[in-house]
Amino acid sequence: MEAIAIHKGARIAPRKARLVIDLIRGKSVKEAEIILNNLNKEAARLISKVLVSATANAENNFGLDKEKLYVTKAYIDEGVTMKRMRFGSRGHVDPIKKRTSHITVVVSERN
Repeated sequence: MEAIAIHKGARIAPRKARLVIDLIRGKSVKEAEIILNNLNKEAARLISKVLVSATANAENNFGLDKEKLYVTKAYIDEGVTMKRMRFGSRGHVDPIKKRTSHITVVVSERN
């Protein structure tokens, strides 16, 4: 049985968040929480919230044991890009792309 949690529209670039999510894929939930709590990155805080939510979904909805849970899948998809403009030199306009992410964490029980 798998429990899923998704955070859509997270205000962080997918490229930055993928560096952090690669560290927890395949690890136990307790080990993943320790890794995320000791990282000094904004993505770690956002991914930690999604991991806690997926763990709570597994416990409450499916009655799974938290001690046996591990991260089955964890990935970042690209969300919408907000386009902004900034005035550049010599009167032209420089585009600014504010990228967002969809953070997905899937946990299941280890046999």
